[in-house]
Amino acid sequence: MKIRQLLVAVLAAVGIATTTVGGATAAVPAPTPGPLQRYDISAAYVSGLSSGGFMANQLHVAHSDVFKGAGIFSAGPYDCAQNSLNTALYACMDTFKTRKTPAQLEQLTRDRAAAGKVDPVANLAGDKVWLFHGTNDTTVKAPVNDDLATYYRDFGAQVVYDNTSSSGHAWVSPIGPNSCSSTSSPYVNNCGGDPVKDMLTHLFGSVKPATFLALTGTLVRFAQSTYTPGGSPSAISMGDEGFAYVPRSCQTGASCKLMVTLHGCYQYFGLVGNALMDKGYLNEYADTNDMIVLYPQTTTMTGNPRGCWDWWGYKSADYAQKSGPQMKAVMNMVKALGADSTTGTPATLPAPTGPTVTATTATSASLSWNAVPGAASYEVYRDGTRINSAPVTGTTYTDTGLTPGTTYGYTVAAVDASGTPGTRSGTITATTTGAPTCVTADNYAHTQAGRAHQSGGYTYANGSNQNLGLWNLATSSTIKETSPGYWVTC
Repeated sequence: MKIRQLLVAVLAAVGIATTTVGGATAAVPAPTPGPLQRYDISAAYVSGLSSGGFMANQLHVAHSDVFKGAGIFSAGPYDCAQNSLNTALYACMDTFKTRKTPAQLEQLTRDRAAAGKVDPVANLAGDKVWLFHGTNDTTVKAPVNDDLATYYRDFGAQVVYDNTSSSGHAWVSPIGPNSCSSTSSPYVNNCGGDPVKDMLTHLFGSVKPATFLALTGTLVRFAQSTYTPGGSPSAISMGDEGFAYVPRSCQTGASCKLMVTLHGCYQYFGLVGNALMDKGYLNEYADTNDMIVLYPQTTTMTGNPRGCWDWWGYKSADYAQKSGPQMKAVMNMVKALGADSTTGTPATLPAPTGPTVTATTATSASLSWNAVPGAASYEVYRDGTRINSAPVTGTTYTDTGLTPGTTYGYTVAAVDASGTPGTRSGTITATTTGAPTCVTADNYAHTQAGRAHQSGGYTYANGSNQNLGLWNLATSSTIKETSPGYWVTC
């Protein structure tokens, strides 16, 4: 406690504000700007809280050919609101008004499926669905959540429904900053258990333990305008930026699952910062279970002062169908990451064979590989990110602008005439010549530059987790990057 008090005092003295939400120190990596990249996605799932839970259900139902299951914290059944804010508030959150029964909403879903407005309901049979509602949650009443469980069970989904926790209205995580019964910002509670593990175990079948070390993946910050219909996120109450956490294994070619996670009202990035990304406890499981986590973001607009996802029609009467603007935007992101069906998009071309590092300098690495029959071009990836700005039509490539004495991982994929990348090759590594550059700076500057992170008032080098001393402006250290994102003391 004394160390933390001293740290806060030092930061206050030099005019630096802590980047925390609800008093919890951020552990999620600093965001890296860039577009969404395509990965080898084996299966896609969706999860969410409150309005994000309603939206998760809408996405699952409308695109059941893509999503294999859903995890939902406190929400009601598909299109409960019936394009009415009054119904949403007083029938689908509170229960003053009569709402459609699960059977009626199931028939509505069948009718829309027959019209092609959502995927066939037969896809839902056998899907894994995990539901959560706390006994202190009066925001979305228990009978509404019960209807969601009935809706899914009637379609043959394998439902696990946890309704015994004393939680308030929140996402629940073992590192949540709020007390269990709380219903307050940033709506991430700690109830002593690990519902995130329970959710992922049901959806995936089994999970490896979450990492207790510093996260080693990349938090990509991308422009949502690329994926929103019309190119204007604010026009459909979506934020300018979205985020995706990509573990290192997925960046280097592993087959990975995709989890789309949708925040609740009053929980969007523009209001609470990285609270859900940091304390939701998904990234910790992502690192050990080859799982990419996509965090799309909303914002406020007329008719949506709380920054909710559209589950009652504030923007479009088609909000719960494939044609809904927000539905389209999220699905464009999902497809950009490589999930086009429950098994991912089948690669049309095999992986190039014989990838080889042919030469290195202090700032470059040259590669070659064998030609793939039918390939129109190739894509080259460094540590999971595509690096060629134009199609590579030959079977060689030189990557430039690298750091001396640093190890990089490369994969290559053939691209067919339609522009679809095939399977990526195995990873090969190239180490540039010369000694890694040692960087000397105060420990606060190291964390701001993404070379280190802080926990409990101390600074740790990213990757190696070496203790660099107190996290403040007065303590300096000298570190070097020996491979991308892996820093050690000089």
